[in-house]
Amino acid sequence: MTFTACKKDSEYYDYNNNVKEFNGTVLKYLEAQPPNTFDSLLLVLNRLPDLKDTLTNQSITFFAPTNASFQAAIKNLNILRKDQGKTPLYLKDCDLSQLDILMCRYIIRGSRTTEAYAPFADGILYTSVKYAYPMHIQYSRLNASGFVDGGPQSITYSDPKNNIFEKYWQRSSTNAVNIKAKNGVINILAPLHDYGFNEFVSRVNN
Repeated sequence: MTFTACKKDSEYYDYNNNVKEFNGTVLKYLEAQPPNTFDSLLLVLNRLPDLKDTLTNQSITFFAPTNASFQAAIKNLNILRKDQGKTPLYLKDCDLSQLDILMCRYIIRGSRTTEAYAPFADGILYTSVKYAYPMHIQYSRLNASGFVDGGPQSITYSDPKNNIFEKYWQRSSTNAVNIKAKNGVINILAPLHDYGFNEFVSRVNN
């Protein structure tokens, strides 16, 4: 597998927009990446065998959060818990039902590259696996070297919170798109993404 990319914020910043092929499942792709990339994600998935099966056997599009997203969420959780006089919580301790609800929001039914979203200037809603929760996907192509739309492709992946007013949506951008595995397509979320779309702390703090 060869990746053609230009580094910006991370090794996953995709400039040439090629569809990258991985000879394995979505889960195997995550497991094949360097240490400290998807360790936290895999820890959560190991606690949720149904979703591991989904990433192996179903046709999906997966928006993959990296370690940085989980680390920020856990840090914020434990700052709050310390203020409340509670002991720290970590991913291995968090309530499984809440992790399941949040993780499903990153998994969309059906395998799609950016080609599927490009015709929709305002983006399009797709439902997540298991809970059929609506998530919003909006495609854009950035400018580069003086050429309009000549730069890298990007997706803004949003949790609309079941609200028609976009000011209430929680948004995240991608650092890489169109990684094609045997059973789906992987898009990697930027490290600044807050795992859980700003719901992790409130859901697992008990």
